[in-house]
Amino acid sequence: MKKLLLLTIFMVSFISSAQVTLTGVVKDSIGSPLEMANILAVNKSTKKMSSYGFTDAKGNYKLDLDKNQTFEIKISYIGFKTVDFVVETKSENIVKNITLKEDNSLDEITIVSKMPVTIKGDTIVYNADSFKNGSERKLEDVLKKLPGVEINDDGQIEVEGKVVEKITVDGKEFFSGDTKLASKNIPSNAVDKIQVLRNFSDVNQLSGVQNNQDRVAINIKLKEGKKNFWFGDVYAGAGFTPSDDLYLFQPKLFYYNPKYTLNVIGDINNLGEAVLNRRDLRGFSGGFRSQSPSNGTNINLASAGIGFLTPNARNANRIETKLTALNFSYSPKKKLDFSGYLIWSSNSNGQRNRNIIDYNDPSIPDDVTDNTTDQTSNSGLFNFKTIYKKNINNQLNYDLNGRFTNEFRLDNGTSQIIGNNVPIAENERATPFTINQNLSYFYTANENNIFALEVQHQLQDEDPFYVSSIENLDQDPNNNVDGFDSAADVLGLDKSQQFYTLEQDRRVKSNQLDAKLDYYYIINNKSNFNFVGGTILSKQNFDSRFFQLLDNGSSLDPTLNIPNLANPSTTNDVEYNFTDIYAGMRYRVKAGIFTFRPGFTAHSYNINNTQVGAITDFKDSFTKILPELNIIAQFKKSESLRFNYRQQVNFTDVNQLAEGIVARSYNSFFFGNNDIMNARVESMSLNYSSFNLFNNMFVFGGLNYNKTMEQIASIADFVPDANNPNIRSNVSTNTNLNLPYDIESISAFGRFTKTFRKIRTSLAASFSDSQAYQLFGSETTKLNTQRYSITPGIRTNYTKAPNVSLNYRASFSDQNRTELSTNNVSNFKSVTHAPSINFDAYIWNSLTLTSDFTYNEVRQNGQHQNSFKIWDLSLSYRKDKDAKWEYEFQASNILGTESRVSVNNGNISNSINETFILPRLVTFRVRYQL
Repeated sequence: MKKLLLLTIFMVSFISSAQVTLTGVVKDSIGSPLEMANILAVNKSTKKMSSYGFTDAKGNYKLDLDKNQTFEIKISYIGFKTVDFVVETKSENIVKNITLKEDNSLDEITIVSKMPVTIKGDTIVYNADSFKNGSERKLEDVLKKLPGVEINDDGQIEVEGKVVEKITVDGKEFFSGDTKLASKNIPSNAVDKIQVLRNFSDVNQLSGVQNNQDRVAINIKLKEGKKNFWFGDVYAGAGFTPSDDLYLFQPKLFYYNPKYTLNVIGDINNLGEAVLNRRDLRGFSGGFRSQSPSNGTNINLASAGIGFLTPNARNANRIETKLTALNFSYSPKKKLDFSGYLIWSSNSNGQRNRNIIDYNDPSIPDDVTDNTTDQTSNSGLFNFKTIYKKNINNQLNYDLNGRFTNEFRLDNGTSQIIGNNVPIAENERATPFTINQNLSYFYTANENNIFALEVQHQLQDEDPFYVSSIENLDQDPNNNVDGFDSAADVLGLDKSQQFYTLEQDRRVKSNQLDAKLDYYYIINNKSNFNFVGGTILSKQNFDSRFFQLLDNGSSLDPTLNIPNLANPSTTNDVEYNFTDIYAGMRYRVKAGIFTFRPGFTAHSYNINNTQVGAITDFKDSFTKILPELNIIAQFKKSESLRFNYRQQVNFTDVNQLAEGIVARSYNSFFFGNNDIMNARVESMSLNYSSFNLFNNMFVFGGLNYNKTMEQIASIADFVPDANNPNIRSNVSTNTNLNLPYDIESISAFGRFTKTFRKIRTSLAASFSDSQAYQLFGSETTKLNTQRYSITPGIRTNYTKAPNVSLNYRASFSDQNRTELSTNNVSNFKSVTHAPSINFDAYIWNSLTLTSDFTYNEVRQNGQHQNSFKIWDLSLSYRKDKDAKWEYEFQASNILGTESRVSVNNGNISNSINETFILPRLVTFRVRYQL
């Protein structure tokens, strides 16, 4: 690695010595500097672009040009006439100042289409072909090479540290809400321009009165040859592993014209290459996106579904994916647009985990578990959206979204303590559905008055069912020989049965309406008022029954005797109602480089819940005024500093309030708390971003502070043994409460990227200092945790030569635990080293080679705990860039790594977890390009 770094430095030095620099200042006719003017150099001999650049805030520009060549220089700026001149380079640097004259005709600037990067207001336009070397196949491959754009570990696209919300293609909706379907499926050779829309607003009428600095979208401009024709590819393959056969079939077809579009994506494979996992599908844009957080209220309708693990190639040993996705748009009239999608997805996977658990409490016996999981999630999603723009002053939007799911999970595991290593079976299944409707109307009465009405409604129905079966080796009710016998005592089970068969049937229904009306009064082009009024109406019903299925097929409703719980119940019927009526005002004013937006929202809250088994119904009503402040300092067009301050109120949902027992697993049982209150949150953030194309340097960073009062927390305890008070079971019970302590955290992050011609360097860093509390029985532990990481990287970006990317991440964690009752302090430190190297090359205009290698090492308290390495390789052949057929050999996990190990430390237990992963996969594939 050191040799490669030295070679890179030598290459940069060599290239520098073979070039001269052209510099100067670009001004207008009255001598004012022009920022972000476009500078382009074209070699007159080859007729190809040799260099490009932009002016800074003072009008300075700089181009690096080859010696002893002749170049045509073009300088342009929107609203001004383009200037052309010729430069002949020798060995000395050249200075050339330019004055541009206004051009009232505002004709299209032809130079822009040739520039690799241009900026038009808040829009950054990338010429995709300027960043390709031939190894790219999908949009994601191009995005990774764009300056200022990153792909994070979750596959999301980030610009200046902000996650891109949506991707459109030629302005048309493309599976709105999840960018991965676009980035992983749109062919790279169909992409002409990539437009990054900063300060993005869904409604043009509100773009000038709202703060959208944290919103980013992307629009893909297709090449002309891809319009009015079907394009895409069909990808198929087969292969083998040491124990199974492999298959892959992925048709991806697209059709675009100005009136309608059609996109079809299919995917069947068992290679672990899932484009959308269950978490992606549940968070898809069809989901309910409440407007209330922007006005200070957070009410979380949590999922009551089964405990479904999110699989990937690094935590599962089997992944099978089936996906069919159809996206369409239709514009029968210029004023009317229809769009939508239909998605069916099936994800089936297997996971295996071995755990060695060391409990800190000596009364709890240590355990060794080995668990195998098989789980399947079948989901159907639909979306229908219509936008009617009667004129520039009237816009009506309507969305209908739905998600229907059938999912089940089967666990087979062993425990050294519970069941004496005899298999324990668990089964969960659910068929939930969610339907959302969103209606919005935007009306501009005149240049001073704008109205915005937004109404959202959600219906959610969840029906999780759980069953577990544990063999009772000793059926004497008076003995506690088996590891589950003591838990059977407090759960009130019949201990004479051959099996402890436990079942839980639940039904959770949610109905929520979120409506608000905004009125914007425009004083002038520098200031406006925003008055808002709205309401949130939420109703939830929770029904549950926990029972024991006896050997003869009958059922038993046990009588619970849970320590530290006054009224434990096996059944419950809960109705939970929440109302928030609010009104607020915000004032937005520009003063020089600053934009100030102070405001407040006044809320009237009403909460009540009734439930069977509770001594009294719970009712609470109160008012709250929540202040907020937003300040933006716009130093330059490409440099800004943003400050936000906000107070919010967090509310929980019926799943945390219902006092009946909920079986989370055979060794973990939860009880809600009827008396828990809302939490109050105070947060501040400071964010800086600089997108400097003059010197190809991009910097962004942020500082965040959060303080939560009366945080809702969990308190755990372990079941005591009725026959021996000095011994506890491995079975835990959990409930929740409002912490009497304030929770505080501060975090900082930053990323610096600098490009030297074809070499891109980057440095990312993060830091967090948090305070938390863990409750276990009568003990409370205060946790102070500091985490920090640093990630340097270097990457080449050649269009003709192979490219190499080197990255290194070092992560550190330092945690101090203080037991408040004894003031005993313990410390835990861990360090993770993770270097990686990626290589891609397009050779002889026909052969594409890519290779990815990652290494991960974990050290805890100075001791080596685990190392983990993965190497993937791909080799493909096509006759030329325009060839219809391509043949590919691909191998993943070449080194045959079987599992990875992690070490977890807490105030309840320390554990070593071994997770088995996908084995070596070798496939042969063929792609046909339309």
